Amino acid sequence: MTSRPHWANCITHSDAKVDEFLADYFAQPDRTCLLVGGAGFDPRARMVAERLAPVLGDRLRAMFIREERANPNADLTASANETEAKLKALIKNCEITHVQIFAEDGASVGGVRVSQALRAMDWPDVTDVVLDLSALSVGIGFPAARVLLAQCEERPDVNFHLMVVSNPELDAQIVPEPSSTPAVVRGFSGPVEDSDLEVAKVWLPHLAPGKRATLAKIHGLVESDYKICPVLPFPSRDPRRPDALISEYHNELRNVWNVDQRDLIYVSERNPLDAYRTFSTLKARYDQTMEGIYRPQLILSPVGSKVMAAGALMAAIDHNLTVLHVEAVRYELDSAAAPLEATPAYMIVHVWLHGPIYAGYQA
Repeated sequence: MTSRPHWANCITHSDAKVDEFLADYFAQPDRTCLLVGGAGFDPRARMVAERLAPVLGDRLRAMFIREERANPNADLTASANETEAKLKALIKNCEITHVQIFAEDGASVGGVRVSQALRAMDWPDVTDVVLDLSALSVGIGFPAARVLLAQCEERPDVNFHLMVVSNPELDAQIVPEPSSTPAVVRGFSGPVEDSDLEVAKVWLPHLAPGKRATLAKIHGLVESDYKICPVLPFPSRDPRRPDALISEYHNELRNVWNVDQRDLIYVSERNPLDAYRTFSTLKARYDQTMEGIYRPQLILSPVGSKVMAAGALMAAIDHNLTVLHVEAVRYELDSAAAPLEATPAYMIVHVWLHGPIYAGYQA
């Protein structure tokens, strides 16, 4: 049993059901909300705020994180400035926190700085906290989730929600320039155990378009792994997406990682609980199989779908898993791709992680 047994069956909504839930739940006059999200160039940065603001009005407070990197793309900076201005106009009680992702020596420090900023925040008297992961990088969103969940779990009467606006086609258009060094995400280094058993690393890289260089850097850090189980999106909006990814990563799968096809993992592109349950089951099976022989260490690298990353986040928190990530030095847009506004429809997911509704839950 995990420390949060209700997560396997926690309350979730998707697409139109999200709008229905928000309109009904947050319309209650005793509901007050803190929204934490991103304020960058990604058009998804505004979409959750645009849903909450009309319903909550002055009962909504927000903290938006602006991820700052050196030498940013001028067009993307202009888009981020426009997003920031619109968020300030949308939410009266709104704070923009600028977080430098890298230190002067090039070290990735964004996770540390966002954790410090959230802990130093004057905690508001609210009934609900919503973390919008849609426009936050893994290196910022994951530490923010851990800090906010811990704050909420100290207050049993406060609800904690995750929200994700997902668009895999848009993700494929945003091209990161990876930094030179992979690193453990702040707060996700895994357990520290005093054991004489040899560690057997099991790496779960999420395959995504254009991320071969990123995953190659991470593999260099875990090259002594016991097993590699690549994660593919299926079911997915595009039924051929898994096949396209297998083709793109053919050399890695066959010649570099030596992956047995039976070790491929398929999780839903639309349901974060599918990823959470799958990784939780894998963790339990490896723990049982290797007990007394090896000490298994599951390592996640969620570089793809935002929804799959949310499921990975839940598993990493619940089972204290290691998360390896390569922070982006800067972002560009694929010049050959269609404009951002022309991408297929956005998908939105809500996950209710903590609150009085789960009091006394028994698995």
